[in-house]
This record gives sequence, C-alpha cells and structure tokens, in this order.
Amino acid sequence: MPLLDVRDLKTHFRTDDGVVRAVDGVSFSVEKGKTLAIVGESGCGKSVTCMSVMGLNPRQNTQTTGEALFNGRDLLRLPPDELRKVRGNEISMIFQDPMTSLNPVQTIGAQLREAVMLHGDASKKQAHSRAVEMLKAVGIPRAETRVDDYPHQFSGGMRQRVMIAMALINNPDLLIADEPTTALDVTTQAQILKLMNELQRDFGSAIILVTHDLGVVAETADEVLVMYAGRAAERGGYADIFYRPEHPYTWGLLGSLPRLAQQGGDLKPIPGSPPSLLRPPSGCRFRLRCPYAMAICEAEQPPLAPVADGSAHLTACHLEPEQRRAESERLVGAMMAEAR
Repeated sequence: MPLLDVRDLKTHFRTDDGVVRAVDGVSFSVEKGKTLAIVGESGCGKSVTCMSVMGLNPRQNTQTTGEALFNGRDLLRLPPDELRKVRGNEISMIFQDPMTSLNPVQTIGAQLREAVMLHGDASKKQAHSRAVEMLKAVGIPRAETRVDDYPHQFSGGMRQRVMIAMALINNPDLLIADEPTTALDVTTQAQILKLMNELQRDFGSAIILVTHDLGVVAETADEVLVMYAGRAAERGGYADIFYRPEHPYTWGLLGSLPRLAQQGGDLKPIPGSPPSLLRPPSGCRFRLRCPYAMAICEAEQPPLAPVADGSAHLTACHLEPEQRRAESERLVGAMMAEAR
C-alpha cells in the first residue's frame, strides 16, 4: 500500500477572469523510502498539486476534488484541526525560497523549537536540544551557537539547510520539497541533494521532489511524473522516463537539455509556450506545440494509459505504440551518441 495515493486530483481557482484549471485530474502514488519527482515547465501545476495535498491553497477561491489518501486517510476530507496535526508532524514541506519561509524577527532556534513543541509534549529545553541536534544533522557548523542567530545571518545554502532541519525535526513520513535548490549555486545544490538523500536513508521518509531540472531528477528520483498544463503527460520509473520516454512533451524536455557535444551550438527548445489554464485547448493540451499532432488530438483528450499490458509506465498520447517506441529509440540513441 502506498504511503500517499493521490487519485484524480483537481484544483481549480475562481478568478475575476474565470476558472483557472491549475490541476485537472492528476493521479500518482509514492511509497515509504522512495522519491517521486514531479517535473514540467513553470506553471504546469507542480507546486499547486503539492499545496493541494497539504491543504495550503486559499480556501475562499479554491475548489479541490479527488482523493489524497495518506496512510489510509483522505487529506482532502480532514477537518482543518486534524490536518494541522498532520502538517509538520507526519508530512513536512520545504518551500522554494527559505528567506520568505523563515521569520526574520525570530532566531533560528526559536522557530525550530516551536516546530517541536507544537506537535509534541517536549519542554523548551528538550526542544532546544532537538533543534541543535537537527542543525548538526544538516551540516550547520557550530550549531550550539548558530542556533541563536537570525535568518539574515545565514547564507542561502545555510538557510535551505535550516528549512530541511525544520521539515525533518519531527521525523515525518513524507517530505515534500518544492524546488529546494532553485536559488542555489551548483556546488551548494549538490550538497543539498546529497544531504536529502542521506537524511532519507537515515529517517526512511518518502520524498516528493518538485523541480524543472532534469539533472536533479536523474540524481535523486525513483519514480517520475511529467506534468503539462495541469495534467499528467507521462508517469513511470526513472529508467522509463530517461531511457524509454513515450510522450512528445517528454521528448522535448530531454531534447532541450544542454550537452557537452553542443558546445558553441544552439539549444533545442520546445517551440511555443504553454497554454493558458483559463481557456485550455480542447483534446490534448500539448497538441499546439507537438510536431506529431493529428486530428484526433484536437477532438479527444488522450487517457493516461499503460504503454504495454500490465506496465507501470503510463503515457497520455494518441500516437500508435510502434511509432512512439521508434521515436523514443531514435531520440535516446541520438542522445547517447552525443554523450560518447
């Protein structure tokens, strides 16, 4: 049984201009000790999906339907008081910008202690010891003294480490990391990813990693969900997505990656821009940018279906299986040849 099983999740926002279908029928699951990466361009619904699971979208203009079964409980149906007990205790989230996620007028220690004391019966002294312990675990030097510093006294990478310490301080079963390395330099990014992998091994947590960086996915993910315009385009294991991709959008993402063999040459971006989720196109939402689009793509939305009988690798595409496999082999073959 998966730790988290999301089924037909839909999150729509009511605005003055109409209804924004930010997430429109997405399903996925993640097991304990595994990492699921959710990838796609900006605005495709990655972060909204996670915010919906956590119950963090504004209630006044949000309509969320479907199921998000966490240890058998539907998070979308939990009363607010019960959901608050789950957040920060059983499920934690690392946000994109640690500077706006940390309180600038409270010390790091005060914020970590609060996270412990809100979800348990620990005394202030016990919570302080736990805060120092977690700062050491995430590699903060001189944790005993730095626990009394303020967020502005930490570098960007150190603040992100503090956010990871705060997220893991209550040993959650599930950690959601929303673009945790976006604003970091390459060296710090590698350190943060290594740290998350080590802490996952030590604590046994499941991780949902939201990112648009396929390099990060290649280093960390067990399963991958490719999203486009609020829907799932493809879903499968790491090897399926990187070595046997079967959706034109995934081909475009992989084809746009820079390679050493392209030094001095042009990158290969996906033409066009993602559609507006206020008025998404009919049928396949990728068809306006897809070089393989057919008449049926405009008329019918392709279902997310197994690429073969019994396969856990799913794709939402009207192309015939034989054509998809041939194009996939051609693309992967070309990428491998460039890498040699």
